[in-house]
Amino acid sequence: MRHFDVAIVGTGHGGAQAAIQLRQLGFAGSIGMVGREAELPYERPPLSKEYLAGEKDFERMLIRPPRFWAERGVEMLTGREVVAVDPEARRLVCADGEAIGYEHLIWAAGGVPKRLACPGAERAHVIRSRADVDRLRAALPEARRVAVIGGGYIGLETAAVLRRLGKEVVLVEALGRVLSRVAAELLSRFFEARHRTEGVDVRLGVAVAAIEADAVTLASGEAIPCDLVIAGIGIGIDAAAAPLLAAGAKGGNGILVDAFCRTSLAHVHALGDCALHESRWAGGAAIRLESVQNAHDMAATAARDICGQSRPYDAVPWFWSNQYDLRLQSVGLWLGHDQIVLRGDPASGSFSLVYLEAGRVIALDCVNATRDYAQGRRLVEQGTRIAPAALADTSRQLKELIT
Repeated sequence: MRHFDVAIVGTGHGGAQAAIQLRQLGFAGSIGMVGREAELPYERPPLSKEYLAGEKDFERMLIRPPRFWAERGVEMLTGREVVAVDPEARRLVCADGEAIGYEHLIWAAGGVPKRLACPGAERAHVIRSRADVDRLRAALPEARRVAVIGGGYIGLETAAVLRRLGKEVVLVEALGRVLSRVAAELLSRFFEARHRTEGVDVRLGVAVAAIEADAVTLASGEAIPCDLVIAGIGIGIDAAAAPLLAAGAKGGNGILVDAFCRTSLAHVHALGDCALHESRWAGGAAIRLESVQNAHDMAATAARDICGQSRPYDAVPWFWSNQYDLRLQSVGLWLGHDQIVLRGDPASGSFSLVYLEAGRVIALDCVNATRDYAQGRRLVEQGTRIAPAALADTSRQLKELIT
């Protein structure tokens, strides 16, 4: 039986960063990474952007070149799925029956896309892994009209790429606006208008009843002809947490962790998309964050804890999305806001939304406004109270308002 001083389940951003951080902190023990996919750790954001568009080779998406892992003594066990955890024996069991022992376990398994609950859902492509996008790219040459289901980041980014590839695109969103989970209505309407300008047929407030071989049937009975269907539904992923939960870890919608990414199981940390943690940026609520930033920063927290250099996780969340020539950068969480300040003019293509709660800046959404994003981060971190009129005044940089 293989045995590692630290076994890392998951070869995504969080798992890779945990291994990198352990070595940078001087950890000299054995490290093994176990992942479902056959590939070495690679970047996920380009999957719905440059990789789908054929603008970025897979090798350029690798988080580190193959020799990096070998030189640092990180053993890669790819193409293996962990199906059970024995926390008493400190042992993992893979789907093929292989057992792997550990002294410390870092669970960074991420998640799997939520599937549409309708007949024919298996016909829809998803975008979560390289293999998913490879299958989609292989099918694109024969497709003229594509239906994208879901108006979240993935759905919108995919629609933008497909339009650049010359495809006819219809985007179907069950709710009344796109990005409804993550942004204010003004931002939603801005992106809806831009996609329509680019030729996307945006349908809002319509539910999918079935996916046929050549059409998507709506609950109204209308059939939308299409050659290809992509499920970019905006309800996120299901946390890949079942083995740990079955082993007795506390959680539900993810694995509950403390401020040091420790689970309720001894010698087991969890991080990234599957980690449920209390966040002061969400008013103390327990949340899961599906972002590269969260995975990276939690990985550093877990690695430091294992190395005896514990420091609680308290990183401010940030996100980004590229669509056409628009770059959306967000910092903080808008949950609980009671006021929104518009900074700039959406008609110009460059503006920011500043979210306030009881007068404090808690989040920003910045469209082609990198300076606002960079300077606004400090306002969020400090919870600065600023008069709305001052925030709206674009003649003043946000850094001038930092106390």
